[in-house]
Amino acid sequence: MSRPLLRRWLRDPLEAGVAWGLFGLLRALPLDVVSGLGGFLARCIGPLLPVNSVGDANLRLAFPEMPAGERRRVLRAAWDNLGRTLFEYPHLDRILNERVEIVGMAHLEAFRDDGRCGIAFSGHIANWEIMPAAAGWAGVPLTNVYRAPNNPRVDAVIRHARRLAGPDLVPKGAAGARLLLKALKKGGHLGLLVDQKMNDGIAVPFFGHPAMTASAVADLALKFDAVLLAAQPIRLGGARFRLMIMPLIEPSSLVNPAATDSPQVQFMTRINGLLESWIRANPAQWLWFHRRWPKS
Repeated sequence: MSRPLLRRWLRDPLEAGVAWGLFGLLRALPLDVVSGLGGFLARCIGPLLPVNSVGDANLRLAFPEMPAGERRRVLRAAWDNLGRTLFEYPHLDRILNERVEIVGMAHLEAFRDDGRCGIAFSGHIANWEIMPAAAGWAGVPLTNVYRAPNNPRVDAVIRHARRLAGPDLVPKGAAGARLLLKALKKGGHLGLLVDQKMNDGIAVPFFGHPAMTASAVADLALKFDAVLLAAQPIRLGGARFRLMIMPLIEPSSLVNPAATDSPQVQFMTRINGLLESWIRANPAQWLWFHRRWPKS
């Protein structure tokens, strides 16, 4: 039997069976138990993984004054946040209904009611599914980009978990990009996480260091005059959250025609600066474990 067939008929179904079983088990358990278990496992296992050194390198770049002991504490707490976030997926609907305090709801309502297309953005902070979930709950269905797993059966589990909270999901790639354009042309709203490295992006300062940054937010907002909504999720403790929604941002306000930098660089420099301020306020709640800078 060829490897592709072996994967299709044996490995993919087994992986999906495990994923559905875990999803069902976590869904059946109390939310606080599930969140705590995810955090405990990640705190125990994460610091032993090679990728933990990536997080340490990132922290040394972003916070050069931070002592080694404090970096270890931040990374352990970041693993805790990641483990909680992953295990909280089966309970996204309950979290939204019972565990999220929204500050700035008037801005979200203005985003919904102004008759314009728009882009809501955030980063991999706290539980990053809170922003699209809250928007959907408020009557602003977002078209969200996500990275689809190679196993389409596991992808079905992920899409089911995320759709408990309402967002419309499109995979990264050319087909997904066409759907984003279609949504904006129809006056719809996108939801994007804009804090990860993109090798073919543009170099934009982030914590004082050049970081390859996707320019899609700038490109789309400037092309369609799409109003921007920035949303900062904060984990208050356990599985309780606050979502800070900022006043709407006009895309033209992020660009100075007289500046020497390109509009995309100006735009994303302002966006990166906003994300940086959020991370500085709660460094243990950001996902430090990807190579955001070339030196990490």
